[in-house]
Amino acid sequence: MRKLNIAIIGLGNIGSYLYKYLNDNKKILTEKNNCSPVVKYVSARNKKRKRNIKIKKNQWLKNYLAATTIKEVDLIVELIGGAEGPAKKLVFTALKNKKHVVTANKALIAKYGDQLSKIAEKNKVNLEFEASVCGGVPIIRTLKESLIANKISKIYGIFNGTSNYILSTMDKQKKNFKDVLDNAKKLGYAESNPSSDLNGDDVSSKLKILSSLCFNSFLNNNIYVEGIKEIERTDIDNANRLGYKIKLLGFAEQINNKIYQRVHPTLIEKDSYVASIDGVLNAVIIDGKPVGHSTIQGEGAGPAATTSALVSDISSILRGNIKFPFSLSSRERKNLRFENISERFFSAYLRFEVIDKSGILSNITNIFSKNKVSIKRLVQTPDKSKKSSSIIIITHKAKDKFLKKTLMEVAKKKYIKGKPKLIRIDDN
Repeated sequence: MRKLNIAIIGLGNIGSYLYKYLNDNKKILTEKNNCSPVVKYVSARNKKRKRNIKIKKNQWLKNYLAATTIKEVDLIVELIGGAEGPAKKLVFTALKNKKHVVTANKALIAKYGDQLSKIAEKNKVNLEFEASVCGGVPIIRTLKESLIANKISKIYGIFNGTSNYILSTMDKQKKNFKDVLDNAKKLGYAESNPSSDLNGDDVSSKLKILSSLCFNSFLNNNIYVEGIKEIERTDIDNANRLGYKIKLLGFAEQINNKIYQRVHPTLIEKDSYVASIDGVLNAVIIDGKPVGHSTIQGEGAGPAATTSALVSDISSILRGNIKFPFSLSSRERKNLRFENISERFFSAYLRFEVIDKSGILSNITNIFSKNKVSIKRLVQTPDKSKKSSSIIIITHKAKDKFLKKTLMEVAKKKYIKGKPKLIRIDDN
């Protein structure tokens, strides 16, 4: 029976879970893949950390990079994290030394995926990263294999469980952002420093990878990114009254041979499928031909979901499948034209808190008209106790640059209280 010797580098929650899973399920994995996975070595920054696994003395590597030079190591699982430092050094060195690599590191793939892919191709080894995007949702392999016959025009969805949990909990439990975030940290749904989740960077990295696979292109950094930090309970309540839910969505779409990548909070209709995806779940929606409209949903993070994706990649290598990391060779991938969204047309929700004074509404609507932004719906709610008024405007479709210009011009007026809000509406 053939065997594949594995080194797991990084033994946090996911690394420890994977170690135990591979050992506990060695027999069935061997039967299914006709090759035996053997965890030969492990390494981590802190050897003394308490872990719910039993590591043999001869398995521990003091120097994590040693795994890249040990002849009997066939595959390295990188679970260090981060686009730079040890993770970068490990993966680059491993591929150069003709070791297969499996990783859950979205930041690394999003930044260096093109370079790493070329090295893997040159050395005829695998670079697999199913676990880097949406955890237990098998979207990478779906795009590389199951939908290989399709011309994909659009991919979008909920790619971050932390932000989705926060927004859906704010809605259901009528709590403010800070309280929900604090509870998410206690439950383990958010890191102690969740900035990457909240500012949209996490989704941005995932979207770049998905976009490259969908459109057979090299990774591209031309992407509009906006997070959820500015979303208030008021906006969620307003959205409900207007027939919408607020979700942090990522979009990559091809329109007239141009690619648009964007990440931002989005108002979506209450009765839509995506609106029903709550908690830490992820959902990916694909539009293509001939497949039409396809949806995959599941847990986007956590040790179990991530391990499921990692084992899928390991199993592919166990079977002896040597594939191009991004489905096509680097020679066949394209340098497509990626555009910013300033010329795209969107409907939008805008909210202004203003001093309760005559003539203000007229002034605001004049600014809208001057900037070629047509008003579809307007709701004004006075608050006599605060001597202020809330003005909510839903627009017809307008160029994004005109929507932003309108917002900035109104924001400068002395009658404005607080920071005005603009949230795009998905009405495609």
